[in-house]
Amino acid sequence: MVKVPEVRLPGLRPYGGAELEPEGDYDGLAFTEADLAGQSGIGARFLDCGLYACGLDGTELVAARFTDCVLDGVRGVGTDLSKAGLRDVEIRDARLGGTQLHGAALERVVFRGGKIDYLNLRGAALKDVTFESVVLSEADFGGAKLERVVFRDCALRRADFTGARMKDVDLRAVTELDVARGIEHLSGAVISPSQLLDLAPAFAAQIGVRVESSPVEG
Repeated sequence: MVKVPEVRLPGLRPYGGAELEPEGDYDGLAFTEADLAGQSGIGARFLDCGLYACGLDGTELVAARFTDCVLDGVRGVGTDLSKAGLRDVEIRDARLGGTQLHGAALERVVFRGGKIDYLNLRGAALKDVTFESVVLSEADFGGAKLERVVFRDCALRRADFTGARMKDVDLRAVTELDVARGIEHLSGAVISPSQLLDLAPAFAAQIGVRVESSPVEG
C-alpha cells in the first residue's frame, strides 16, 4: 500500500521577501503569493514550509531539499527541480509547465489536483508517490524507477515510460490512459480490463502483431 504523507505544519512565520539564496536554509516559513520567478535557490533546504500561490517561472531549485512541506497553488513554466529531494510533501492544485525533476528523489509525495504539462521525471526515483485528480500531459518517466506509485482519477496523456522500472504501480483508476512510448516497460504495473482493451493495439504493435478483420469469403 502506498504511504501517503501527513504534513502537519507548525505555526509559520511570513517569508520576508528577500530573494532566494543558493544553499539557503528555510525553516518554518510561509511563502504567500511570493514571486520567485528567475531566482536561484540551488541546493537550498526547505523544512516545514508552505508555498502558497507562488510564481515559479524559471526558478532554479536544482538539488534543493523539501521536507514536510506544502506547495499549494504554485504556478510557473520551466521550474528547475532537477536532482531535488522531496520527502513528505503535498503539491496541491499546481499549474506548471516544463518542470524539470529529472534525477530527483521523491518519497511520500502527493500531487493533488491541478495540471502539469511536459513534466520531466527522467531517471527520477519515485517511492510512495500518489497522483490524484491531476492532468498530466506528455509526462516523461524515461528511465525512472517507480515503486508503490498510484495514479488516481488522473488523465495521463502521451506519457513516455521508455526504460522505466516499475514495482507495485497502480494505473487502474486513471481516467485517461495514453502511452506514447515505452508501453513494453509497464511490467510491474496493474491495469484494469478496460484499459487492457484500450491498450491492446499498442501492445500488438510492440510485438509485431497485425490486427485485421477476417477476409470476406464469396
